[in-house]
Amino acid sequence: MTLAGGGLLAGTVPAVAAPTAVTADCAVTWGSLDKTGDAVTGRRLTDVRAGQHECYDRLVFDAQGTSADPVGYSVRYVDELHQDPSDVVVPIKGGAILEISLFAPRYDPATGQPYPALPAVDVTGYRTFREFKVTGGSEGYTQAGLGVRARLPFRVFQTADHLVVDVAHTW
Repeated sequence: MTLAGGGLLAGTVPAVAAPTAVTADCAVTWGSLDKTGDAVTGRRLTDVRAGQHECYDRLVFDAQGTSADPVGYSVRYVDELHQDPSDVVVPIKGGAILEISLFAPRYDPATGQPYPALPAVDVTGYRTFREFKVTGGSEGYTQAGLGVRARLPFRVFQTADHLVVDVAHTW
C-alpha cells in the first residue's frame, strides 16, 4: 500500500523484478562416431588436465613442439580398453569408454629415454567424466582411456599447443 505522495507504509517492501537466469544453449551436433586428425612428428605431450563446463566436460592435452604442426589423434568409443602393446584389458569406470590415441611419443626418439609421466587427472564429481588413465603406447604414440557416464556426443579440436576432447552432458 502506498501513501499519498509516493511514500510506503512501514513494513512494506517495494516490488523488485527477479533476475532472469541466463542458460547456455547446450544443443550439440558433434555425434559419437570416431574422430581422427593427421599425425605430425616432433610433438610431445607435457601435461593433461580436465575441466567442467555447463554443457560438457573437457580434457586438454598440452603438446610441446612447433604449434603449426598438429598432433595426430584417434578418439573412439570401445567396448573394452586394451593396453598397447600388451593387449591387457584395462578396467575403467563408466558406462562407456573413449580410447584416445595421440601420435606423440612417450619417450625421446633420439635417446630412447622416457619423458616424464603425464600427471593423474582426478575427475571425481564431474557430470560426465568417470575416470581417466594413461594406459600405454608404443612406436611414437600415447594411449589413454576416458570412462564416461554413457555413450555421448564428443568433439576433438586443436589450438596452438593443445588437443582438446569435449564430451557433452546430454544429446
